[in-house]
Amino acid sequence: MSNILLTGGAGYIGSHTAVALIERGDTVVLLDNFINSSPIVIDRIERITGVRPLLIEASVLDASAVERVLREQRIDAVIHFAALKAVGESVAQPLAYYHNNVTGLISVLQAMQNAGVSRIVLSSSATVYGAQGISPMGEDAPISASNPYGQSKVMMEHIVADLARADVGLRYAMLRYFNPVGAHPSGLIGEHPSGVPNNLMPYVQQVAVGLREKLSVYGDDYDTRDGTGERDYIHVMDLARGHVLALAYLLSGQESTTLNLGTGQAVTVLEMLRAFEQVSGRRVAYQIAPRRAGDLASVYADPTRAQAVLGFKTQHSIEDMCRDAWRWQSQNPTGYDV
Repeated sequence: MSNILLTGGAGYIGSHTAVALIERGDTVVLLDNFINSSPIVIDRIERITGVRPLLIEASVLDASAVERVLREQRIDAVIHFAALKAVGESVAQPLAYYHNNVTGLISVLQAMQNAGVSRIVLSSSATVYGAQGISPMGEDAPISASNPYGQSKVMMEHIVADLARADVGLRYAMLRYFNPVGAHPSGLIGEHPSGVPNNLMPYVQQVAVGLREKLSVYGDDYDTRDGTGERDYIHVMDLARGHVLALAYLLSGQESTTLNLGTGQAVTVLEMLRAFEQVSGRRVAYQIAPRRAGDLASVYADPTRAQAVLGFKTQHSIEDMCRDAWRWQSQNPTGYDV
């Protein structure tokens, strides 16, 4: 089919997308420096698919290394996942986030130009919608951000769009993720956060498996069904399929596009917690904590454009997300650490 380079390809979303691409028949090359991932992922991908993807251990900041891979592996398109992604850490280390995320993207784009590769799927985020408080969120809403991580994603989107205006041959699909959760149904690959998890589901999983004492639920007085915040959770395999569809769209000669990847359904923290307890059979201890500054009551996608442009529609339920997340965590209590 096609030769695809996945930067940050050993990470959470990258590894699941690699599986989806291999199963489609594409040749996958993974470039990763393992800052937030593990080389064990390559073994797991091989166990799932029967195919061992080529791994290049390098940083996206090394433009010459990226260009060499693009040329030697005759790459047709790039899916750019490589980025630091913890909001709190970005506030404490803004230079690291701007350097890795923004400079890293520029490095990849320069390598693509030099090697004559003109198709890129960009990993973006719903954080680019900022603190608007208007849901469902559509792609035409203004973008902004209140922290360096989100701002780096805003800047990355602007850079790609600006380059596409200057380079008429470049085509992009910018995919704004909402809240990826779950794992591959085999339980062989899943989310492995370094340190204390920043997101709800991996924290729930670690409480359930005994790694952490209890979950803090930030705020129970929002204007929602049960007072806790609502978010749009999407199964990581649905997200991976969205990348496959976006890639096929670009390689068929279509125009550039920016799309939300979400379900369009809002689920509260306590609803997600109860669903996880139901499928896992484990009680998850939690405590109510004060609201966090900047958190919105409800954040969920308007997914209609992705449906219209790609024919994309999510296939997995909240129960599926929780069941697969628990299978991964229970089979791998400490993630990829051995």
